[in-house]
Amino acid sequence: MVHSFETVRLDVADGVATLTLNRPDRLNSFTTAMHGEVRAALDAVVADPEVRCFVLTGAGRGFCAGQDLSDRAVAPGAAPVDLGTSIATYYKPLLLRLRALDMPTICAVNGVAAGAGANIPFACDLVFAAKSAAFIQSFAKIGLVPDCGGTWWLPRLVGPARAMGLALLGDKLPAAQAEAWGLIWRCIEDDALMPTVMAVAKQLAAGPTRGYVRTRQAMEGAMQLPLAAALDVECDFQRELGGSDDYREGVAAFMEKRPPRFLGH
Repeated sequence: MVHSFETVRLDVADGVATLTLNRPDRLNSFTTAMHGEVRAALDAVVADPEVRCFVLTGAGRGFCAGQDLSDRAVAPGAAPVDLGTSIATYYKPLLLRLRALDMPTICAVNGVAAGAGANIPFACDLVFAAKSAAFIQSFAKIGLVPDCGGTWWLPRLVGPARAMGLALLGDKLPAAQAEAWGLIWRCIEDDALMPTVMAVAKQLAAGPTRGYVRTRQAMEGAMQLPLAAALDVECDFQRELGGSDDYREGVAAFMEKRPPRFLGH
């Protein structure tokens, strides 16, 4: 099934929803209209009971160049522009919604990812990138700080020294280096990117999706907690998941030496 939009494309098949940012002539940079269509597409994903995995990618030679600076909502003029309103109204809700999706999520970075586009992928559970792709924290070049969670993600993923270097210098970080630094899961040859991502997405869609989401929540929470508290969260989640149909099915399949048939509950 294909959903019709102007600036994004949403394809649903085999339990996987693929949202493609679709302004290739502008390197898929965001406008207020595009934010609205992304929001509507995510509404459709959440409302579809058949969707069990979500993939985010871009059309053309870029993944996302961040904010379209020609958009009237953010373009400097005679009066100061309130970029905080743009963050609070569009980007913060987008990041939090991606992070809260009740299914495993994958980002396929198919080309340059700059500005907000360099940080949006980290809201997903797994990030794959084409070998030709690169991540650019371009904010400092226009007098801004990393947003879309950049100040939160980068120090946690690559450490404070590398995070500051990326943020202050705005150098291009090739996908292979991003993988070596632990910023992303895997760097893939360009022509193998989407086949690899879709194979993984279908694998996840057929898996115990409720357990996947709890894994995300436990790991994210553990970054804020002392060990004893993190162990308590693990205890609570195992208590919940131990009573699930998926756990019962997983154990039965293991004992019977057959593939499991998970339902996500």
